[in-house]
Amino acid sequence: MQRRSRGINTGLILLLSQIFHVGINNIPPVTLATLALNIWLFLNPLKSLYNSCLSVEKCYQQKDWQRLLLSPFHHADDWHLYFNMASMLWKGINLERRLGSKWFAYIIITFSLLTGVVYLFLEFALAEFMDEPDFRRNCAVGFSGVLFALKVLNNHYCPGGFVNVLGFPVPNKFACWAELVAIHFISPGTSFAGHLAGILVGLMYTHGPLKKIMETCAGMFSSNIAYPEQRYYFNSSGYSGYQDSYPYGRPGHYAEVPRNYDVYTAGLSEEEQLERALRASLWDRGPSDGEGLG
Repeated sequence: MQRRSRGINTGLILLLSQIFHVGINNIPPVTLATLALNIWLFLNPLKSLYNSCLSVEKCYQQKDWQRLLLSPFHHADDWHLYFNMASMLWKGINLERRLGSKWFAYIIITFSLLTGVVYLFLEFALAEFMDEPDFRRNCAVGFSGVLFALKVLNNHYCPGGFVNVLGFPVPNKFACWAELVAIHFISPGTSFAGHLAGILVGLMYTHGPLKKIMETCAGMFSSNIAYPEQRYYFNSSGYSGYQDSYPYGRPGHYAEVPRNYDVYTAGLSEEEQLERALRASLWDRGPSDGEGLG
């Protein structure tokens, strides 16, 4: 898997323009650091895509476990980076303000590692169940598995309403599954297992034991961690914001939830970005058979 040369990195320029349009001071620190890390590693990759992509063969059979750390933060080209980071920008602003920077950083680290682990398990299970060894060689890179997990969280906290997926209204709680099917129906070369792994990790957090396990592990390292409890308020327009209160007497703070995400995505909804992404050269010049993009 080799990065395709595009000459001028149009996707990167568009991403940077969005970041500066939002304003660096308006982006919470963990979200900003995540964007910066992905951009830095795109411009200065630690290893080639072939040596950083995640597969059962490379990671498990050859014991190259560092790929679990490398694969989420490497992207095939500038458009791959753009569509992932544009999505991360608005998800990060929304979730980090809701959960707090420390806990959001904990989530990003945990989801990045766990999504890779679940991806390896899925590919291994498919190889065994279908008796098809090629699944062990499927190699994926990119942050979109983590983004699918964050989408599950975002939809969990804002369960009402509908989203538009390729022209069809879909309830928020089913949006992840609809987008999973849509993107692979239109562009089957992408990593289905990588995206599914993200959804499963998100569900493990929202409906499974993962959140409790994370809280327990965090408590083992620090007894002074205060987990925020959200107090929501409403007005005539519906959900408007929240205020954090802390059980150990830390003062709460108000954070207004931005309701117009056009500013973060150049006027495109996530679904419109998806449709544009599917038409972009990333998909036209995607990886060869047996490889995938996260």
